[in-house]
Amino acid sequence: MDTQESFVLIERNQGVLTLTLNRPDQFNSLSEEVLTALQQALDGAADDEALRCVVLAAKGRAFCAGHDLKQMQANRNRDYYRQLFAQCGRLMQRIVSFPVPVIAKVQGVATAAGCQLVASCDLAVASADARFAVSGINVGLFCSTPAVALSRNVGAKKAFEMLITGEFISAQEAREEGLINRVVPADELDAAVDALTATLCAKSPVAVRTGKAMFQKQRSMSLAEAYEFAGETMACNMMAEDVHEGIDAFMNKRHPVWKGR
Repeated sequence: MDTQESFVLIERNQGVLTLTLNRPDQFNSLSEEVLTALQQALDGAADDEALRCVVLAAKGRAFCAGHDLKQMQANRNRDYYRQLFAQCGRLMQRIVSFPVPVIAKVQGVATAAGCQLVASCDLAVASADARFAVSGINVGLFCSTPAVALSRNVGAKKAFEMLITGEFISAQEAREEGLINRVVPADELDAAVDALTATLCAKSPVAVRTGKAMFQKQRSMSLAEAYEFAGETMACNMMAEDVHEGIDAFMNKRHPVWKGR
């Protein structure tokens, strides 16, 4: 069941945790309170061994319009801005380091830090009418912190084009450029995300957790370092009980029964 009305609604359905941005009238902008609520929800769930994946969703017409400009305008102080962007950066890094996959479920526009939020997630599914932009440039502000996540998903020239023009791209173009994984009709978004979470939940939890941690860590390594790290990770993964079970099930043409160890 959903929690009481709050900045972020929290729902748990078996191994899937859904966090829903709940400021539809403010286009789900990332106020300090929303950032704090998301951080607390993720931190509180990080040690849950039964958790298989997280869905980040939103209510209303927009997925997320970025930072709360009214709140920023009311606090014109450099130290405040440093703290705000550091808080946002911690949340984005928490998503990346979270032990299970985080899926963005994008039903509307995602702009500036909202686009950053999508880019920080491991996977993203969007409705066909969703649009994406890093539009701070239009108000005289280069989206520097969104650029970090965006440039780790989209090619350099496309990322810089988005950042320097502030122009929107469609969901289809976002998929082609690597920002999101799948595009579906709006009335099929729920089913598409449910199917993806079901796929993840059907996999070995050991393999999924090992895989996410390995994938994210190796991205910052040199090629030689990455292969050394990957080899050691696979050797350790091979010793897991789930791998023995999975191989035995494959050889004997039966469904595996994951033990999670």
